[in-house]
Amino acid sequence: MKSRLVIVGPGRLGRSAAQILKRNGHEFVLVGRGEPIPPALVTWLTVPDKAIGPVAMTVPSGGVVLHASGAFDHEVLRPHASAGSLHPLMSFPGPELGMPETDIPAAVSGDADAVEAALTLADALGFSAVRVPGNRALYHAAAVTAGNFATTLMVQAGRMLANTGLTETQARTLLAPLAITSIKNAVEHGPEALTGPIARGDDDTIETHRKALSKISPELSAFYLSLCDATKALKE
Repeated sequence: MKSRLVIVGPGRLGRSAAQILKRNGHEFVLVGRGEPIPPALVTWLTVPDKAIGPVAMTVPSGGVVLHASGAFDHEVLRPHASAGSLHPLMSFPGPELGMPETDIPAAVSGDADAVEAALTLADALGFSAVRVPGNRALYHAAAVTAGNFATTLMVQAGRMLANTGLTETQARTLLAPLAITSIKNAVEHGPEALTGPIARGDDDTIETHRKALSKISPELSAFYLSLCDATKALKE
């Protein structure tokens, strides 16, 4: 007898998804590394990207097979006839550390029946799913930009501010409300949300920043100026 849903890969996403499904009263089987994968109506691979192809070859045929990668399209799951992807646009640190406290968007793509299965699974998980059928490299680059570079910006901004006498943790905490509000405004208004010296065309102020940062770290100064150039380009 086929299981309704099998999740392969008890990593951070797999364990988090299992916790959500259990809380919502859904039946599933969570399969660990080296364990046999039972036949299922839907099999969702939450394994590392490099393992998707090899693991897919061990999934019994006849059901829908999905992966959770943002980087690959569904062709990596062939020769399965019904293949697709369900990729949550969210960071999962693992249920032991915490679960996302916000609505979780997710991208689905693949064969028609696999997309329907992915949408159903997303609904069971409480994800807000959107069909994203285009270039996966562009999709994943956008996800990496949104999901990782904010960390880079906050760490570097914290290092700049820490040179005034605060700890880096204190600096990041102080800057967080500004950063979060800026992101919210950018989501709603795009480049029109820009404020500060770049939006005003105040090059003299930018020059004072450059001089101060150069005394601390040439790398930080170059980082700041590259962001200034990219930000100026948004207004062109």
